Amino acid sequence: MSSPVPYKSFVHIDRQSTTAIYLQVAHQLINAIQRGYLVTGTKLPGTRQLSELLEVNRNTIVAVYEELDTQGWIETRPNKGTFIIGKTAGRPQKIRATPDTPLARYPRETGFDFRKSSLLDNPFEHSSCEYVFNDGTPDIRLTQVSHLSSLYSGHLKRKSNHRKLGYYNQDGSEFFKKHLSNYLNQSRGLHISKDNILITRSTEMSVYITSEILLSPGDTVLVGSLSYFSVNMIFQKSGARILSVPIDEDGIDVDAVRRICEKQRIRMLYITPHHHYPTTVTLSAERRIALLHLASEFGFVILEDDYDYDFHYDNSPVLPLASADTNGMVVYTGAFGKSLAPGFRTGFIIAPENLMTEMRKHLGIIDRQGDVLMEQVLGEMIESGEIHRYLKKSLKVYRERRDHIVAVMQRELSDFMELRKPAGGLAVWTRWKRPINLMQLGKACSRNNLFIPKTLLYQHKDLTAMRLGFGHFTQEEAAESVRILKQGVLEVMGKGQ
Repeated sequence: MSSPVPYKSFVHIDRQSTTAIYLQVAHQLINAIQRGYLVTGTKLPGTRQLSELLEVNRNTIVAVYEELDTQGWIETRPNKGTFIIGKTAGRPQKIRATPDTPLARYPRETGFDFRKSSLLDNPFEHSSCEYVFNDGTPDIRLTQVSHLSSLYSGHLKRKSNHRKLGYYNQDGSEFFKKHLSNYLNQSRGLHISKDNILITRSTEMSVYITSEILLSPGDTVLVGSLSYFSVNMIFQKSGARILSVPIDEDGIDVDAVRRICEKQRIRMLYITPHHHYPTTVTLSAERRIALLHLASEFGFVILEDDYDYDFHYDNSPVLPLASADTNGMVVYTGAFGKSLAPGFRTGFIIAPENLMTEMRKHLGIIDRQGDVLMEQVLGEMIESGEIHRYLKKSLKVYRERRDHIVAVMQRELSDFMELRKPAGGLAVWTRWKRPINLMQLGKACSRNNLFIPKTLLYQHKDLTAMRLGFGHFTQEEAAESVRILKQGVLEVMGKGQ
């Protein structure tokens, strides 16, 4: 006798799946019960009958029923059969018709309302082009992943570290913080201890935590007239009002900052002084001192982001504002290990201890466990001097790549754009001598296998510019990318052959 319930319409067995068949059937029956297609009180077929319907071994259905019974979905009544739990007095409810859509399909939309943010729309794009310009990232091919993996694997195998696997340490590894503070003191002229450091996953996380604590809706934040879009998104999400300040060849215009402070209260100034994002200019020493005086005079926070401090080529890097801050006005953020593979990098925040106390509370909510073992590995790389060797090797390569791409661009594109060789970082800032539609240029390059994301394009009535990263290109890849870029320029300007 066939069952009145069309089981085969909502139980589909995938014999190629790694999930056991009895679990596939059990999960789909539970799904049918939850959605009301098998209502409470329904009598299930016997194990032999259902095994014939689904074309599986009877022992499989026995295991299915045992699973359903264990999870509390069915009960077996002696001499009566097996029923969906919840039968009420009288006859079972009428079985609902099976829908056209499979029961295993997840809902496309929620059944409730929620807040949506257009501010946090993902600005990043992806492409299948062989050549891609970015805003300045290291080349993972230079990071000796196998050696780094062996360091991590060796650390993981040490019995002395096993206890750390289950240890929740929201403050980070004390060993790593100790060596990182020494490293930052030596390389950046700071005067900190491990108690002044918070370990984060990235620069963006550092800025987010800082904004959560220091910014309130309606606060005013000053940024450069051209600034890092992700950070601006964080400030806007916190409810802050953003005002832009002009940027010139010596960095942010300090006189303009003063004029704004004299008219209204400023809560924070966000700055990337070592290599301003996106123009790559370095804030002059005179302006650094002036900004520290302004912060003390008007009481605003300086959020200093040294996102690529390690990459400098020609001279010793200018020390960060935090190294000269004696009044506690600077919160210093940065990235450690950018010359390593992505999984071996980390972010950090440097601030006075009273602010650190509050920051640790917020980090404990969003990233309580952290990655203690990875931090131990990084600490050992500092202690052994390995990090210095990695950085020295990578700096030599990146300097050569910078010199090469600048020479190629000056030779091929000097009629159309002007640029200045950056003293550090992994990107070149280019300004176009005459207006050109950068969106059309991007499309033309994409047709020829070169992708230029919109986030690298800066264009308004007074400016046409691009930030082009070179660190991830070999010299051959850089030359080909510039060739395609020139071809696109000629096409858009109507000079193509």
